[in-house]
Amino acid sequence: MANIKSARKRARQALERRDVNMPLRTRVRTAIKDVKKAVASGNKDAALSALRTTQGVIDRVVAKGILHRNAGDRHKSRLAQAIKALK
Repeated sequence: MANIKSARKRARQALERRDVNMPLRTRVRTAIKDVKKAVASGNKDAALSALRTTQGVIDRVVAKGILHRNAGDRHKSRLAQAIKALK
């Protein structure tokens, strides 16, 4: 543990921030996996509906600053490309 008062506070804040950010990051990963599963099953309608919800989740996490804007856009783009490749 840190000895300086300000360093103790920063460590405490980091833990609190982690407790808030981890579930949101997990929600993004789960949403991305849902789209990938729908694409793998070949069901375009299910994949499109999963993509819509995933895009909202990604946008909310990006707005909170948990995920970088470019990373969010990259995830959305790659998922959309995978769905577009479905016949």
